[in-house]
Amino acid sequence: MKIMTIYAHPADTITNCGGTLARHAARGDQIVALILSHGGRIHANKYAEEWRKENPDGDIATAGLDDIVANKKGELERAAEIIGIGEIITLDHEDTYATVNEEVVEEIAERIALEQPEIVICDHPRNPAYFDPHSVATQMALAALSRAGTYLRNLDGRDDVPVRQVFLSGLPVYNLDGLSLGGVRNDCYVDITEVVGTKLAAMDQFVSQGYHGVFARKLVESFNGEAGRAAGVNFAEAYVRLYNETYSHLPVTEAALATDPLTRHITYSSVNLRGQYPVP
Repeated sequence: MKIMTIYAHPADTITNCGGTLARHAARGDQIVALILSHGGRIHANKYAEEWRKENPDGDIATAGLDDIVANKKGELERAAEIIGIGEIITLDHEDTYATVNEEVVEEIAERIALEQPEIVICDHPRNPAYFDPHSVATQMALAALSRAGTYLRNLDGRDDVPVRQVFLSGLPVYNLDGLSLGGVRNDCYVDITEVVGTKLAAMDQFVSQGYHGVFARKLVESFNGEAGRAAGVNFAEAYVRLYNETYSHLPVTEAALATDPLTRHITYSSVNLRGQYPVP
């Protein structure tokens, strides 16, 4: 199976679905990460913090956009190698875009047609009326999926695209049943407990934006820990499936059948994250 992630910034793929990708990579699935922007202006912590020092390091304080972008790409490449992402594609657009851009939509559609993924992962658009580059990135990705679905070899010189499912990440709603909050919820969870150390090691590469060390552990403890609580495991990544799925029988998972409802809160609280994966 081939998975393609489509995210706005270099670190987004790792923070949103790094554990899921690590599990798929371990079983031999192909993974390609499409990054829409160069990420040079987003979370420039390393450079801003240097400017505030009385005696800043000249090389860091005077770094130009090309230097910052090259550093970000290096961080992403190291993180991708840890996770098992086989290919990184960076479109290098400005990361300050505010609206859907038709040219970018076409670029994404062409990449989807070229890569031919069965699965696409991108951010949940949340509220598209509120400016958020992640929401805009997903709007462009969904438009590109629709466009790529209309390609015909005799008209466009491209094959049709076999995307079977789109998983939307980052919806911070972890209610435990479908009747809560009017049914707004994630409907699919991936247990990343076995690979949480891999995700942390990958996040530790993003030093320039302060995503390493304590922050990485805080994010995984809070974000993936809460998703894990909803899923009944120590750590999980949560998704909303874009398309309906059809089954031959009612889809109760092995994990659901094996879980003891009485004691699962004890089981999913068994990993001491910072003790097992200390800050480097």
